Amino acid sequence: MKRIVFLDYVRVFACFLVILVHASENFYGAEGSTDMAGPQSYLASEADRLWVSIYDGFSRMTVPLFMIVSAFLLVPMKKEQTSWQFYRHRFTRVLPPFFIFMVLYSTLPLLWEQIDKETSLNDLSRILLNFPSQAGHFWFMYPLISLYLFIPIISPWLSKATAKEERFFIGLFLLSTCMPYLNRWSGEVWGQCFWNEYHMLWYFSGYLGYLVLAHYIRVHLTWDRSKRLAIGAVLMAIGALSTIYSFYVQAIPGEILTIPVIEIGWAFCTINCVALTMGTFLMFTCINRPNAPRIVTELSKLSYGIYLMHIFWLGLWVMVFKQTLALPTVAAIPCIAVTTFVCCFITTKIISYIPGSKWIIG
Repeated sequence: MKRIVFLDYVRVFACFLVILVHASENFYGAEGSTDMAGPQSYLASEADRLWVSIYDGFSRMTVPLFMIVSAFLLVPMKKEQTSWQFYRHRFTRVLPPFFIFMVLYSTLPLLWEQIDKETSLNDLSRILLNFPSQAGHFWFMYPLISLYLFIPIISPWLSKATAKEERFFIGLFLLSTCMPYLNRWSGEVWGQCFWNEYHMLWYFSGYLGYLVLAHYIRVHLTWDRSKRLAIGAVLMAIGALSTIYSFYVQAIPGEILTIPVIEIGWAFCTINCVALTMGTFLMFTCINRPNAPRIVTELSKLSYGIYLMHIFWLGLWVMVFKQTLALPTVAAIPCIAVTTFVCCFITTKIISYIPGSKWIIG
């Protein structure tokens, strides 16, 4: 299949943003958290508050961008393809590397005493139930797998849905992305109560909305390049500013704070994050080069492996730039992200020369 050039750029950009998010989390996780932030937050200074808000807030488009890229390529499913053929093709690419790295994150940290034997055995025993304690970034794999499972089910509808019908779905999805704020300010709404989480818009909410949005952009959106660029820039700016500000206004330095509270605007299915993601994606669609530079294509092909392993490298560079060199936050976060990204690329590239490497890095 011919490569869609702008999607390679999106994939590389989103992959780097994942690492930037996790580099930032080392500057607001409370004491005792791992390389990623735990349930509580502590910002040591005003500088940490500002730069975590900017770097991490802007990067919150990363997960939705990955969802949109997958949907853009895979939805609707090919007519001649059965559900089982689709599942086999997707899951043989995704699940073996995922499982191998689940085992690695459950065992390798024993070597540098990041976990003890009891934690390691517990992580291994729960591999079929959830991600290991040192691989919090693997939460993303479960909603991604869920979307893959649902693609054969929604494909027949998308194949015949009109633009108006898809806009109706997207409108309800956008309304559902306002619910975190409604819940914060107004309490339970639209059927929510302590015995029922399945509110009125439940089936239009979550990452499925990004799947339909990606299909709509690919099939029904007829804007020319200049209009996509202009509207995309406006949406990205509005989404970025509101996402950054939502954290900054709540993250008070010197106080222990609850992360789900201060990260309300950083949830991936909030209206501001949708604006940020859609605006950025529309801008990327304006790339009309026949081919991407070789380095971009290589990074795109290896992005899954980079994502899987990056927490292994991240801790090392946090020690170097945050603790040993003690760089100011404005410089430390991007230095950690860039060096981690480069190390992961080199490592995955070396692994790619091993026969059967697709079972390890995808």
